[in-house]
Amino acid sequence: MTAIGLIFGRLTAADYEDEVAHDARIDALRARMTCVEEARYSRDYHDPDKRSIANAIQVFFKDGSSTERVEVEYPIGHRRRRPEGIPHLEAKFRTNLARRFPPRQQQAILALALDQARLEATPVHEFVDLFVI
Repeated sequence: MTAIGLIFGRLTAADYEDEVAHDARIDALRARMTCVEEARYSRDYHDPDKRSIANAIQVFFKDGSSTERVEVEYPIGHRRRRPEGIPHLEAKFRTNLARRFPPRQQQAILALALDQARLEATPVHEFVDLFVI
């Protein structure tokens, strides 16, 4: 995941597809990476009052220079950032619907998914049927 972000400046569902996975730069960069556990991150992840999903990254270069260490304790999808994250989640959902379904089907799935009362009243098999191509 980190190599994809460093190479392409993004991480999307499409980046998990074979076409991207076959890019030799990914494995070459991964071979140069070191992952170190930060004990506090693991502890805070298991703490039911925090459930932090913290990560940090710092890049060190051959010439001895480095980037600043960037840490994110609660990423955009975390429950503590829900109001901030919902618009991003909806945009991601729309993008991924568009990758697989024709416009009319995308609209039907989206309309139901964004109407909580209607979604909760919909039998599961009817919801799943919307995803059949």
